[in-house]
Amino acid sequence: MKNIIVPFVSACLFLSACSMDEIPQASVDKETVFSNEKGLETYSYSFYNMLPSVTDGYSQDAMCDYGAVTNYDDFIRAGAYSPEVSSGWSWTDLRNINYFIENCTNDAVDESIRNNYIGLARFFRAYFYYEKVVRFGDVPWIDRTLTVDDELLYAPRDSRTVVMDHVLEDLNFACEHITRTSDETGSLVTKWVAYALKSRICLFEGTFRKYHTELGLTDTADKWLQEAANASETVMQESGLSIYTGAGEDASFRSLFISNSPITSEVMLASVADEGLGVLGSANWWWTSGTYGPRFSMIRSFINLFLMTDGTPFTDKPNHEKIEFYDECQNRDKRLAQTIRTPGYMRDGKPAAPNFNGYSYTGYQPIKYTLDDSYYDAGALNTNAIPLFRYAEVLLNYAEAKAEMGTLTDADWANTIGVLRSRAGITGGLTVKPTKVDKYIQETYFPSISDPTILEVRRERSIELALEGFRFTDLLRWKRGDLMTMRWTGIYVPKLNEQIDLDHDGTTDVIFYKGDTPTGLPASCTPIAVDGGDVTRQSLTGNNSGNLTWYDNDPSRVWYEDGRQYYYPIPKSAINLNENLKQNPGWE
Repeated sequence: MKNIIVPFVSACLFLSACSMDEIPQASVDKETVFSNEKGLETYSYSFYNMLPSVTDGYSQDAMCDYGAVTNYDDFIRAGAYSPEVSSGWSWTDLRNINYFIENCTNDAVDESIRNNYIGLARFFRAYFYYEKVVRFGDVPWIDRTLTVDDELLYAPRDSRTVVMDHVLEDLNFACEHITRTSDETGSLVTKWVAYALKSRICLFEGTFRKYHTELGLTDTADKWLQEAANASETVMQESGLSIYTGAGEDASFRSLFISNSPITSEVMLASVADEGLGVLGSANWWWTSGTYGPRFSMIRSFINLFLMTDGTPFTDKPNHEKIEFYDECQNRDKRLAQTIRTPGYMRDGKPAAPNFNGYSYTGYQPIKYTLDDSYYDAGALNTNAIPLFRYAEVLLNYAEAKAEMGTLTDADWANTIGVLRSRAGITGGLTVKPTKVDKYIQETYFPSISDPTILEVRRERSIELALEGFRFTDLLRWKRGDLMTMRWTGIYVPKLNEQIDLDHDGTTDVIFYKGDTPTGLPASCTPIAVDGGDVTRQSLTGNNSGNLTWYDNDPSRVWYEDGRQYYYPIPKSAINLNENLKQNPGWE
């Protein structure tokens, strides 16, 4: 919808500015816009530009712990990131929102109608400030359009408690006053999306305060966690939404991400492509190209989290790290085969093993957003919608908030984690909370957590929401940013210089070697050198067999012990303009 309307809005309301004191300039009379519902509706579409678009929404987890990539982000590269190169200190969207709220006062429009659109504006203001707090921590709270001599232009940063209290006020207003309760296009904010955003933000804030004890806000964590649980429960009880199970060939979890139209029984809000307007995505290009994207390949430690279909951990198997690719994919959580290429995956009607010939570094090649016709690989051609809010996230928010407060019941478990695992074909452990700690997930990811329920909720969230843009934020709030330096390992290679048929379709796919390049290979077989070195790229954990690694033993990928990377630095250019803005610790 925004792709259709925004060009019209831009023509009517030229709302561009580059500093905090520039007032939006309208090319139509303000009275014309704010004196009728249609004008308010048209203006409100401009807010949607803040959301991830169909052209980039599929790449939100580009920087996270479970993705091996061509070159890692400067943010985690030793000495590469600083206030001089920092970004994100932009306030244009906020000016647009505040200008609307200030001027949405015309009595010619019924108050309930005005409050609906003000509620929508405040939804986006909460969204705006949530992203700023996640990125920078303390930020100035601005709730009016600034003039050239406004004192707030030189105000210091407000504390996160002040800012987040205002964010909660905005969310509560939005939840109460937004009147739309359904949208068949899946592209407009409804009351239930407002509650979903509230559950997302409150879960973040509650867990951030709980685990970042240095803030001194642990005694307020449960307040936010309860708000997250309450907001989630409202959606669960009143929205009529459900987990999509489909029918026949459409029963796949992956259908939610490759359908042209959002599956609105579960997808609450999406960015939608429009072929007629030339608004298309480039997910296939990004996830299959050796040059356009980062060749994002998932790593073994994360793939190990997917359960067996009977609900037991894969890592309970003896010598699980030495299980070869074909065998490790058997009898697993169905989401594994709908997240990465596994045996049986088809492209253009033919078997398609993980592509080591110019894409995958680890053998775990994502398919969550890619269409199965290779036609879409050649540019910005994708027609599939990108989900931004899903009912599944609401269930996970509810389960996690209650687990963190210690109030999650067996019934809660069954209605949230149990429902999601049932869709994934898992048969065991669906109705009763776990009582045993899985040592693998604890030791590998969360050594300070001894509650088996919290561990399993985190496992479920990690798998269900993989590649949807939550992972880095989750690591920040759980205070596990050091996982960003996790070793990038891949499939197990039983022996060098032997051709491997990864998917057992009768065609060899790859051969790993050291020394001279093998000759006389079939055209289907890709030779990959694993020679290693002092700072290696492709290598093995052993001499002649072992797990693939990528960028192994590279000391330049860091998470600083002082914790500075839990916030981005305030850009130096902003501090130069306002000396009252103090820099985040560690970035001075």
